Order: sequence, then C-alpha cells, then structure tokens
Amino acid sequence: MQLVWFKRDLRSRDHRALARAAAQGPVLPLYVIEPDMWQQPDASARHWAFLTECLAELRQDLAALGQPLVIRQGDCVEVLMQLHQTHNLTALWSHEETGNGWSFARDRRVAAWCRAEGLPWHELQQTGVRRAQTTRDGWAKDWDRFMADPVTKAPALTPLSLDPGALPHTLPDLADDPCPERQAGGRRAGLERLDSFLTERGRPYRRAMSSPLDGATACSRLSPYLTFGSLSMREVAQAAWARQMQLKTLTAGEARGWTGSMRSFTGRLHWHCHFMQKLEDEPQIEFRCFHSAYEGLRPSAPDTTRLDAWAQGETGLPFVDACMRSLRATGWLNFRARAMVMAVASYHLWLPWRASGEVLARLFTDYEPGIHWSQVQMQSGTTGINTVRIYNPVKQGLDQDPTGAFTRRWVPELAAIPDAHLQEPWKAETAGRVLGRTYPLPIIDHLSAARAARDAVWSLRKSHTFRNEASAIQTRHGSRRSGIRNRGQRSSKPDAAQMSLPLGE
Repeated sequence: MQLVWFKRDLRSRDHRALARAAAQGPVLPLYVIEPDMWQQPDASARHWAFLTECLAELRQDLAALGQPLVIRQGDCVEVLMQLHQTHNLTALWSHEETGNGWSFARDRRVAAWCRAEGLPWHELQQTGVRRAQTTRDGWAKDWDRFMADPVTKAPALTPLSLDPGALPHTLPDLADDPCPERQAGGRRAGLERLDSFLTERGRPYRRAMSSPLDGATACSRLSPYLTFGSLSMREVAQAAWARQMQLKTLTAGEARGWTGSMRSFTGRLHWHCHFMQKLEDEPQIEFRCFHSAYEGLRPSAPDTTRLDAWAQGETGLPFVDACMRSLRATGWLNFRARAMVMAVASYHLWLPWRASGEVLARLFTDYEPGIHWSQVQMQSGTTGINTVRIYNPVKQGLDQDPTGAFTRRWVPELAAIPDAHLQEPWKAETAGRVLGRTYPLPIIDHLSAARAARDAVWSLRKSHTFRNEASAIQTRHGSRRSGIRNRGQRSSKPDAAQMSLPLGE
C-alpha cells in the first residue's frame, strides 16, 4: 500500500509522486486538514475557500481514475500513524514543499516518524526549486531542463474499501473574511485562465501589467493555481513555450504585442522559483532580516493604529487605500501595486515588515511563502543587496491610474474631489467637505516620512562590515542573470530583480 500525501500539489496530471507510487502498488491518496496550520497568522478563510474548491475537484478527478481522495482531519503524524496501523503502509510519497515555518517544522516531525517506523518517504521535486543545493551556479539551466521533462500522465488507481471522509465547507477557527471577487479554485478554472491568457488576454501583458486596472485582465492570473498546485509549473512553462513557437508562424501583424509579452511572461516563471529558492535555502528569512544590520531598525511591535488604517484602506493616501480595498475584495493585486503598498507600510508608516507581511499574506489568495517573504523584505529594504526603493504614493497614483478610474472605483468617498486633485485631495477646494468627514485626513506626511525612512535605512549601509555581509548574501541568494548590485550603493534605476517581480500573475 502506497500512501500519496497531497499538500500543495492538488492535481492528478503531472504529479510524479502519484504516478510513481501507482507503479509500485495500490495507492491511498490523502489530504490532511490540519487545524494547527489554519491557526497560523498567515492563514485566512479566503485561502480555505480556494483550497476546498481545489480539493473537491481533485476528489472527482481521482475518483474517475479509480480511487477518490481520502480526507482526514487532525495532526498529520497522528493521522499517518492511524493509517499505517490500519493499512500497513509500504511507503509515503509526496512532493517537496517550500512552505512557511510551521509546515517546515511539521515536515521534520513527519520525517522523524517515518524514520522511527522504518517507512520510506519519497519526496520528489515539484518546481524549479532545488533542495539542499550548495550553490546557485547553474540554477537557471537546471530549471530549464526540469521544465522540459515530459508531463506525467495521470495513472489508473486501484479502488480501496475505506471511508473517503468529509470535506468541511468552513473551519470554526477562521475569522470572517469576505472576498466577493475572489478567483475560483480548481484545475479547470486554472486551465481556463491559462488558455485565455495565451490566446486572448495576454497580448498587452508587457504594457498593461503595471496598471492596477488593466493588469487585472492582461496578467495571467495563474498565481493561485500554481500556489495550490492545481496546475504545475511544468505545464504552464511548456504551454507558454508552445505559444512562442506558434507565434513564429504568424504574420508580423498577428504576432504584434504577443512576442514581447510571452518573453516577459516566461521570464517571470523563472523568477517565481528564484524567489522561492531563497526561502528553501534559508527558512529563517520568514522571521529575520536577510541582512543582520537591519535587525531592530524598526519597532518590534507595530503601531496598531497605523497598521489597521493601512490594512483597511483608510490611510488618507487615495491610491494606497484603493489598492488595499481592491485587495480585500479580490484577493489579488498586480506586481507594482504589491510592491508599493508594502513599501508604504515599511517606509512611510515605519511598520515592522513581519506585521504588515502577515496582513498581506492573509489577503493574497495566491500567498506563496517563498515568494512572499523574499518580496516583503525586498520592498522593506532589509535584504542588503537590492536598491532601496521608496515609492511616492501620490506619484504612483498619477502614473499608474492616470484617469483615476481605479481610485474612484475603490474610494467612492472622493466623488466631490476633482480629477486634478484626486491623488492629493487635501489640495482641493472641496477638501473640507470630504477630509475628516467621509474620508480620513492623511495619517502621515508622505514626503517627510519618506525622507526620514531613507536616512535611517541608508545610514546602515556605509560600513565595510555591511558591504561584506551584503556580498555574502548576494553570493548565496542572488540571481546569476540579474546583475543585482551587492554593495549597497545608491542607484537611480531599479535593479533587475525589482523590474521582474514574480507577484500578481
């Protein structure tokens, strides 16, 4: 009896662990609902809702192969122990997971139990992330080779006589989390997003991805399906490569816009795994600054008034508030907006990155710990190797929402403010009718707050000790392609990593 433990790989196709286990004998396909996981500060009801849609569809797909998904609830080691006693398991199979600190500790407990029981645990690579790597050299080529491997077919399964278990619609410990415009979970929804992006929506991708309004359609919107594994990275990469080959057969007019957009998109697939690799190599970056010089720079506990205003979209900075309200309602933001709201929290509001990072983790339907915590630190200026980039929230609103359509949709309280002052309503003649009444006054002076933050962050970058540690961080975590600066010097241009944020796809 082979037990296949599904975690964040909720599909039957291109599931190497499932296929290899089925080649050895009858398969017990298992998903464990772990209450402790859902009590972590990065978990939310919108994650649970998306997950249950993925699990329901996976159960149907596995049933069509011969054996439906078995669902159990409780501590994972205790569940495995009970199943081993009942079914005399021969081996445990799963994919490697680069999860949060809780799942890392859970996996170590599972590994210890398997060793004690003499039960082999076969963990297979799922993405371009390499486990136990000693160097980043050759990483990109390995990624290409892994993604070029044939897609694994879904195997036939032997029916088993056991209760498949119930899939609860809600968990009592999760706080209410309305997300009316959340993407639907499941493989079929993911395949539809993939096809429509490659054949219809993706033409303006390169140009429109920075717009919070246009990006909602032009971006692939595949990130939650990759996060929960209802699509594999290999499937997406090969579909994108096939589309690139097809474009070569089209006329210049037919391919206009598509070629550059597909080049940008395939580059972002690399960056997706590149950032996950950072957490795989150094799990503590979820909790500690990449560069030790930044420990203690910001308060250890957040100003809860500022944190709540930012989280609810009530800072008095219209574009920031529009982005946060949109995120709360949809579970998604495009990459530039994600970077901007995190930077405002870290620099202008001077909040500790862990506190604001947890808020965003709960709000992003596509929360991927490896990408998330690397990006949270990058946008907070604590990596030591990336250019400190402090966004001007007013300028971002003018640049990314020039018509004001996005801001007005999510901040309707500003209806009485004319377009010329939409991003700076305090300058409008009608400000007194709105600010402090239906919409808050700015909770900070964004210009002076930015200056203070810039001085505090850059003051730490001047010593040789700082630069030596930054060089070591670059060697361990930096891309071999990006040309990331590693000496902490100022630059007027964003570095390659910041231009290639893998978020919001």
